[in-house]
Amino acid sequence: VNNVGGFAVGENWDSNAGTLKWWVDATGRTSSAFDFACYYAMDRAFDNNNLAELQNSDMLWKRDAYKTVTFVANHDTDIIWNKLLAYAYIFTHEGIPCIFYRDYEEWLDKNKMNNLIWIHRNKVSGSTSILYSDNDEYLARRNGSPGIVVYINNSSSWQERWIQTNWASTRIKDYTGHSSWQPVTQGDKWVKIQAPPKSYTIWSKV
Repeated sequence: VNNVGGFAVGENWDSNAGTLKWWVDATGRTSSAFDFACYYAMDRAFDNNNLAELQNSDMLWKRDAYKTVTFVANHDTDIIWNKLLAYAYIFTHEGIPCIFYRDYEEWLDKNKMNNLIWIHRNKVSGSTSILYSDNDEYLARRNGSPGIVVYINNSSSWQERWIQTNWASTRIKDYTGHSSWQPVTQGDKWVKIQAPPKSYTIWSKV
């Protein structure tokens, strides 16, 4: 990397975020690392029905987002059952999201994957604020411009929550198309949003 430059990522197969951070620092921060801490936290969250893991677990992206590559599966390990929820998570959070080729080309809905890619490129920026989590629900806000709010719902029914956004007195919509709501945020930036069962919504300014 020192000789050639550019982007590099290495694999240190360890679920401890502190170890991954140590490894990145040991390269002189010339290399990023795959976030195995995030990978195993997503497995616990989505497959064990405990989305609070996404808030409470330590992950490399929370320590060093600029040197993190997040992923849902790779050629060695593929244990997360609800992959679309996991992809919705990594495409709306800090770090560089990585798509497993067979997920994109064979196993998942390519239109939904392309939608997440578009949202990531056009709407997602800034720091992350986790707004709420429990066994079934997880909500987070990206604080950049325009920024987003992501609502992941792992329950078997529609859910609704009042949350605080980046925007005052502004019409917002779900850019995934999973909800038809287009609410207007209050002057104090609060608004009620929703998410369908076993799915997700991603909200931003219209």
